[in-house]
This record gives sequence, C-alpha cells and structure tokens, in this order.
Amino acid sequence: MATTMQQVRAWRGPALFSYGFRPFFLLAALHAAGVVALFVPWYLGALQVPSLFTPTSWHAHSLLFGYVPAVVAGFLMTAVPNWTGRLPVVGWRLIGLVAAWLAGRGAILVSAAIGPVATAVLDLTFLAALGFVIGREIIQGKNWRNLKVLGVLLVLFCANLGFHAEFALTGAALRAERLAVAATIVLITLIGGRIVPSFTINWLRQINPGPIPSAPDRLDQAAQAVGAVALLLWVASIDIGALRLPLAVIMGGVAIAHVVRQRRWRPERTLAEPLVAVLHVAHAFVPLGFLIVALGLLLGDSGLETAGLHAWTTGAVGLMTLAVMTRATRGHTGRSLAADRPTIAIYAAIIAAALVRIVAAHHPEFAGTLLPLAASAWVGGYLIFAVHYGRMLLTTRKAGW
Repeated sequence: MATTMQQVRAWRGPALFSYGFRPFFLLAALHAAGVVALFVPWYLGALQVPSLFTPTSWHAHSLLFGYVPAVVAGFLMTAVPNWTGRLPVVGWRLIGLVAAWLAGRGAILVSAAIGPVATAVLDLTFLAALGFVIGREIIQGKNWRNLKVLGVLLVLFCANLGFHAEFALTGAALRAERLAVAATIVLITLIGGRIVPSFTINWLRQINPGPIPSAPDRLDQAAQAVGAVALLLWVASIDIGALRLPLAVIMGGVAIAHVVRQRRWRPERTLAEPLVAVLHVAHAFVPLGFLIVALGLLLGDSGLETAGLHAWTTGAVGLMTLAVMTRATRGHTGRSLAADRPTIAIYAAIIAAALVRIVAAHHPEFAGTLLPLAASAWVGGYLIFAVHYGRMLLTTRKAGW
C-alpha cells in the first residue's frame, strides 16, 4: 500500500496541488488581504461592488465562510492523513476542491449579477464537499475521536446556509454570522487546546528544559464545554434579551477558565521563539474576547460587545490561523521551525490590526482613521505571508522526502 509520501510523490503536476495545505493556505492569505482591502473603501463609500450584500455583511461572510474554511481545509487535509493513516487528497481531487472554493468566492462577489439562489448553491458547495471528504476519511479510518471536527464543519455549513436565508428575509444575517464565529472559536479552543501545549512541549524539551505544559484534563474539557455553551447562548441572546445578564456572568467565568487553562501551558517560557509564542498570544485573544463581551453585556455597551467580537475574529482567528499556516508551511516544506524576520513581521502586523480594530469597534467616532490603519496592518501581514510563504507553497519540498 502506498504511503502518504509516496502518494504525494506520485503527483506529477504543479507542486501547489501536491498537498492540501499548499493551495488553500496561499489562497486564504490572498483572499484575506483582498477582502479587507476592498471592504474599507466600500464601507467608507469610495467604491461599489456588484454584490447583493451590504459591505459589512459581505465582509463578514467573506472572512467567516471564505477565509476560515480555506484555512480549515488546508489544515485538515494535511492533518487527517496523520490522524487516520489514510492517503491525502492530492492532484485532481484537490484541484476540484480548490475550484469549488473559488467558484463560491466569485459568486459572492458578483451575486447581484447571478441572483441569490445561484449564489447560495455555488457558495455552499465547497463546505459540503469538504465535509464529505473529511467525514469519509475520519469514518473509514475509524478515527472516532475527531468526529467533533466534522461536527464543527457541519455547524459552519448550517451557519452559511442560514446566512443566505436570513439575509434574503431580513437584509442582514447577524444570527448566522454569530453562529459562524461561535463555531470557529470552538474549533480554536478544540484544536488549539491540542497543538498549543503539544508544540510548546516539543520546543521546550529541545531548547529550554524545565517545566512543561500540563496534560489535558477535566479543566480543559470543562473550559471548552462551558465556552461552547456560552457562545450558543450569545447567539440566542440576539432574540432573548433576558439572557444578557446571566450570559455576562457565564462569559466572565469562561474567560477566567481559559486564562487558567492557558497559564498551565507555560506561555512565559516560549518568548524566545516567536513561532511558538505566537500560538499563546493568539489563544489569549479567546479569553480576552469573552471578557470584553461580558463587560459589554453587563454594561449594556454595544460598542464593547463589538470590540469583543473583533478580539475573537481579528485577534484569535486571524492570528491563530496565521500561526498554524506559517508553522505548517515551514514544517511540511523542509524549513526550520523557527520564525525569520518576515514571519515576525506577519505576526506583529496582525496583532497591531487586532488591537486597533478592537479600539475602533468601541470608538466608532474614530473609524475614519482607525479602520484604514487596522486594514493596512491586516492587508500588509497577509501580503507578506503570500509573498514570503508563497514561494515555499509553490515549489517542491526543500529537503528530501
């Protein structure tokens, strides 16, 4: 039976389609940069886009249902073969998935020209196909532990379906957007809860002997479970105002639980290697988001709630996905697992974008100045990734197989 590496070697086409992380990480970075570069002038009234959606809804959809699924696809299509021992999806099957993703992104952009039904069908196809591929691999590989990941993909698909239905009925899709954010944060606490301490242990044992992260236990499970419940209640609180005050207390507790959980991962011992430290910084935006949203609910301050939302999206999602993308790209293309200067610049740009965006959300009176600043940092970070890491993604592995 062919091994994973033999399967990758057997592909004679472009290196870009020799492994799932290659096309999806590159396209995700270009998409993230392009969406924000287009959104800010559109939002500020400087241009128009042939989309059915408002600038804010288009921006949210493009990142939650375009960028996030692309990164998830790149990660899962690289990780699942290791989890299951089955062969990776490469070559023409991978090209088909990439084509489905591109068709969805194009449909959203020109949705006013093709209509809502065609837009929804084209947009939903990719998540459905990805769920089928990942689900088949997990089930046939009897990797039951990771069915939770398939569950998150199903929630993302339902949220995307809900987005199209909700927008068609009301002209906005706040519930669907929140559900997608909730699913993505749950995924970060689930996958991040594995990779952050694991990568920290690997690095500490090689470079910095001493105390290592604690093994996952009931505290980790409780923090994840209560966090997921809190996020679902946050979605429901749009329609049930009575949830707001008890939800504030629950979210405050979740923030504390995740801080305690992360403290046990020894983040202070990773400062010498940005490739590891950035994982901790990215995850720290998760409890920060819970805390800020809790304060917003408690004080009745919608600006704080929006700021907390951007702590999750720009901070936790943006930085954690880039942390995974940079590390996975370096590791799977034969580079050293150490951050070079362009990589550090990527991290710094996204951290700056997140902090400025949080402030802009709470102080909309300064949006005309702060939004372009945050957008410039975000776009700059992703363009650096596309240029610096694009060369690695487009070429064959540096070291021998």
